[in-house]
Amino acid sequence: QVQLVESGGGLVQAGGSLTLSCAASGSMLSINPMGWYRQAPGKQRELVAVITSDDSTNYAESVKGRFTISRDNAKNTVYLQMNSLKPEDTAVYYCNAHAGPPFRTYWGQGTQVTVSS
Repeated sequence: QVQLVESGGGLVQAGGSLTLSCAASGSMLSINPMGWYRQAPGKQRELVAVITSDDSTNYAESVKGRFTISRDNAKNTVYLQMNSLKPEDTAVYYCNAHAGPPFRTYWGQGTQVTVSS
């Protein structure tokens, strides 16, 4: 079993910044990729950003140029630096990781990000 523990959410004004962290722990030999998803009220969960163990990244179009995903492989931790936040970024942000063996997808408990206008 793998546990994902998120931190760093909160309330921020539009134009501000926040950094989310997600630490993975438990029984695993490999954790790849790691990423962040978000779910706003009344909407489906969507991909925000994902990063592989060799630092290849992919971003949702809506966050390109504003958000940066990174990871510390030694600490099994993934980060999401969010700049120039907009009210439409308001959502619960979930950490996601594919880890094992046996390999499966894990989710964090979610952390609320609220951007006020």
